[in-house]
Amino acid sequence: MTSTITQSLTIEEFLKLPETKPASEYINGDIVQKPMPKGKHSRLQLRLCNSINLIAEPPQIACAFPELRCSFGIRSIVPDIAVFFWSRIPFDADGEVPNDFLLSPDWAIEILSPEQSSNRVIGNLLYCLENGCQLGWLIDPADRSILVFRPELPPLLLRGSDRPPVLESIDLELTVDGIFEWLKMTRN
Repeated sequence: MTSTITQSLTIEEFLKLPETKPASEYINGDIVQKPMPKGKHSRLQLRLCNSINLIAEPPQIACAFPELRCSFGIRSIVPDIAVFFWSRIPFDADGEVPNDFLLSPDWAIEILSPEQSSNRVIGNLLYCLENGCQLGWLIDPADRSILVFRPELPPLLLRGSDRPPVLESIDLELTVDGIFEWLKMTRN
């Protein structure tokens, strides 16, 4: 179960607090701790990050970051996967990835845990879209579906052999079934 702590903190004060495990997010003035990822969540997160980065990182198109804190506007959230176009990654003076990402991802992916509120997660995805994000996915392992969010378009519920949209320039072809097939691991 996620826990909510109501405190009168600004986002700047929140960002000075020590990190928690699992991560806490700052949403509408409340501090909300995310649930600890479990097996299915971790497996999907790993495989999606690896698949995106295999295609998009070598040509410097984009990069997928797991559990990256993104602070922008009046929220500080930690999407399960935050994908940034290469040109928007705020590299530091040494050409390294900085610790602080003070901008919305281009593509935010959330994997719903059984104890998570889908409305709270959808609220974060919608907030991302309102602040420049181009694509949001809500992956629900319980019913094997992906709910897709895009600016100014109605949500799209995908299942089975449907191909969820990805960011422009990322040549990644996945099906909903193919993504959930990653959960099956055979023993040799």
